[in-house]
Amino acid sequence: MIDLHYWTTPNGHKITLFLEETGLPYTIFPVNIGKGDQFKPEFLKISPNNRIPAIVDHAPAEGAEPMSVFESGAILLYLAEKTGQFLPVALRERTEVLQWLFWQMGGLGPMAGQNHHFNTYAQEKLPYAIDRYVRETARLYGVLNKQLADREFIAHDYSIADMACYPWIVPHKRQEQDLNDFPHLKRWFDAIEARPATRRAYEKAELINTTPSVSDEASRKLLFGQDASTIK
Repeated sequence: MIDLHYWTTPNGHKITLFLEETGLPYTIFPVNIGKGDQFKPEFLKISPNNRIPAIVDHAPAEGAEPMSVFESGAILLYLAEKTGQFLPVALRERTEVLQWLFWQMGGLGPMAGQNHHFNTYAQEKLPYAIDRYVRETARLYGVLNKQLADREFIAHDYSIADMACYPWIVPHKRQEQDLNDFPHLKRWFDAIEARPATRRAYEKAELINTTPSVSDEASRKLLFGQDASTIK
């Protein structure tokens, strides 16, 4: 059994996508980031960076005591290795999947996240920042579109690289991106959206979170007002 400490963000969706695809038994423990659940001591024990998602695997492969993992990319890699699914064994194919997983973790996620922040959440609208991150998001969409020109999925077969990237493309309208400008990316996006596991994952999200995470000044401070002094 997997305990999934989760909220309905792109990084959270990555893990429900994997778990729904594989059928691993799991229980969701909602971490309402707009109410500060990510700072509770019991959550910090498994996710010291106070970010979702995090998991606790009560049946790790080596049969030892429960194992906790934080950081969405690390969780995907751990679960792929645990199940032997969605990550090739052969070195060349495995490396292709991993480089695109890391591309998402180091590029698409952070840049699209800054796009979301300055476009949607920042109280002061800064044209330079908005333009900077909208353009960079578009560039990254272009990179992914080119990669998908001759293949069905990012590394040929459906993998954790696709699961990592897809949730960051879901809010494309908020990122001021038109998928019609990226036809290969759009075809890929539509194919993943139609997968039964994807539908189940996002249906669960709708049941868990029915209100915006940033709904008042208190939630804004919790999400955007952290610095070194808050690490205890």
